[in-house]
Amino acid sequence: MPESSEVRGGTPGGRGGTPESSGVRGVKSASRTVALLELLAARGDRPARLDELAEELDVPRSSMYQLLQTLVDCGWVRSDTTGSLYGIGIRALLTGTSYLDSDPHVRAVRPYLDEASDALGETIHLARLDGPNVVYLATRESHEYLRTISRVGRRVPAHAGALGKALLAERSDDELPLPDGPLTAFTANTHTDRGTLLADLAGVRERGYSIDREETVTGIAGFGFALRYDAPATDAISCSVPVARLTEEHEARVVAVMREIRMKIETRLSPLSGAPDWR
Repeated sequence: MPESSEVRGGTPGGRGGTPESSGVRGVKSASRTVALLELLAARGDRPARLDELAEELDVPRSSMYQLLQTLVDCGWVRSDTTGSLYGIGIRALLTGTSYLDSDPHVRAVRPYLDEASDALGETIHLARLDGPNVVYLATRESHEYLRTISRVGRRVPAHAGALGKALLAERSDDELPLPDGPLTAFTANTHTDRGTLLADLAGVRERGYSIDREETVTGIAGFGFALRYDAPATDAISCSVPVARLTEEHEARVVAVMREIRMKIETRLSPLSGAPDWR
């Protein structure tokens, strides 16, 4: 399911873990660098000032300045001509591209996204569960619906869309990677109560795919399918359709095509002999 322009990346620390939580003592400078890069990445097209970054990460202004200058010199952070604004640098793009290019699942799934796009003429996504969020790994935009509202690398809370709900349903209710407290709402239809979300996930398990009816973006419905070449599944594909064009017949065709695409992907990728078992 695509997300609105208001849906931003999560808080620094994507997967929600820390070096200490894994039993490894963290290196303070490394942790601070990662937190800074993730904060800048989450801000998107909103550059930050030195004082903002120092306050947000609770780092002395002088230490933040030195860290920023080091990262600017290395290309991980960029600054404007006045040297007062900072944003994520091009090295982050190169690293992210390397992640996608080196992942055997992403490479293998791409042709099937093209096949689904050609068959349906709708927007098709591949995403991966990352803690309480899903991250878009590939997108094929609709031939008819040209409003680009999601992109590779964008992070969306898993409870709020078809992709995330398809993956949450692969886990037991007591193992769901959900934040404490009320869930964030993006439209009037978003699940904000854990109980209603659990009821929805029970339906996903019964029918074998998730349905998102304007839960992330008003006017857009989505259908999500977990890819079970891992257990539990970490990747999912989805098809997004404007509700104005979603007849019963078209919905039935979307589900049929996406089920077939899922079967083809799982047949090819189950199992991947000799591939690293990434955590």
